[in-house]
Amino acid sequence: MSTTTKPSKQQPRTARLVAASVLTLAVGGGLVACGGGSSTALAPDVNVKNAAVQPADQGRPQDRTGAPDPLKASRPTGLVIPSAGVRTHSMLDLGLDKNQELEVPSVADAEKPGWYTGAVTPGEKGASILVAHYDTAKGPALLRNVAKMKVGDAIEVSRADGSTAKFRIREVQQVDKKDFPTNKVYGKTERPELRLITCGGPIRDGHRSDNIIFFADLVK
Repeated sequence: MSTTTKPSKQQPRTARLVAASVLTLAVGGGLVACGGGSSTALAPDVNVKNAAVQPADQGRPQDRTGAPDPLKASRPTGLVIPSAGVRTHSMLDLGLDKNQELEVPSVADAEKPGWYTGAVTPGEKGASILVAHYDTAKGPALLRNVAKMKVGDAIEVSRADGSTAKFRIREVQQVDKKDFPTNKVYGKTERPELRLITCGGPIRDGHRSDNIIFFADLVK
């Protein structure tokens, strides 16, 4: 899949695994797919409704509240999403593999989110990228309740400097992995934003067919 816009930091070569192809994991040099496990262990197929609102600082003049100032760089250390029942005090560092594709958490780390270190830290100016599993071959994972998340919900990311970057979901998008919006996810932005990516849809050829992407803006 071609890409025409690069973010301020390194962008993965392809979008296919950017959301992780979340059930296709590089483990010990091999690939472990969701379909390799017992079908009874899998979470139900999940589909969310695409929805979006305009950023508060880009609406009508009387509606504008302005975006908060970006935070200084500080590595993420945890993730809280009240609507999905997510509260974890851990965060994996994710880079690129030898094929220049985004790494994803291992099956053993299915309950941990990961931060793409080639992007800014959450709260900095630009788009920060987090990845988490909906399920793996072993069953439901950290974002098992992803279907409960919606526009307007809060996402909080704790940071190593003791601060918390608080975001509000502006857009929810579920797309076929073949149509992953690489530029929209990784493209340059003048505001501090967050992209949280997981998987969804039915199992197709041993993998979840879709990616679910949450676009969120820093609010505090």
